[in-house]
Amino acid sequence: MDSPPSASDLPERVVRKRTGGRGARIRSQVLAAVGELLVEDGYDRLTVDAVAARADVHRTTVYRRWRDVGGLLADLLDSASDDSWGPPDTGSLEGDLTALNQEVFDALAGDPTLTTALIAASFRSEDAARALSGFWDDRYARSAPVVTRAVARGEAPAATDPRAVLVTATAPLYHELLLLRATADPALPRRAARAATTAARAGAFACPAPADG
Repeated sequence: MDSPPSASDLPERVVRKRTGGRGARIRSQVLAAVGELLVEDGYDRLTVDAVAARADVHRTTVYRRWRDVGGLLADLLDSASDDSWGPPDTGSLEGDLTALNQEVFDALAGDPTLTTALIAASFRSEDAARALSGFWDDRYARSAPVVTRAVARGEAPAATDPRAVLVTATAPLYHELLLLRATADPALPRRAARAATTAARAGAFACPAPADG
């Protein structure tokens, strides 16, 4: 799953809106500058003036359009939803979850990355936190076909909750790489995917049938 900025999720690049012209060019320059400075210097040293200087855009333009650092971070996260990303289709649930996990792994492994910097910034900025929640909702919704396809193939019960499967599959990567700061193990994406697949096949994520009234 493309991570915040994935799978991937946030991607390690800024995606332009599909509208052309000067406004799109300025947005692309500014958001690229935000990402670069956030990775290089961290949230505490990220300022509107520094972004304007790096982007070669007048500071008044940045203040007028984005207001403050929170607005810049929120737009950077929102830009990840402008892309055409979709989940892989490998032909099996374990294969699809492994591919999604590999995107997350690639976005988190290494120090620092834009993804980890944005996650850290979301704890300091309410605007960024709201945008990050929206990013996750978007990515979970786009990834749901991984599970619905598995159900159609008979790999999981009909009432399987897609989000529960996806959270279970990806959680070990965030826990190991962000919380524990463990050495990046290349086998982790497949191992976590296999565990989630086994649980899904056993019905661990099947929504209970409504009780008779």
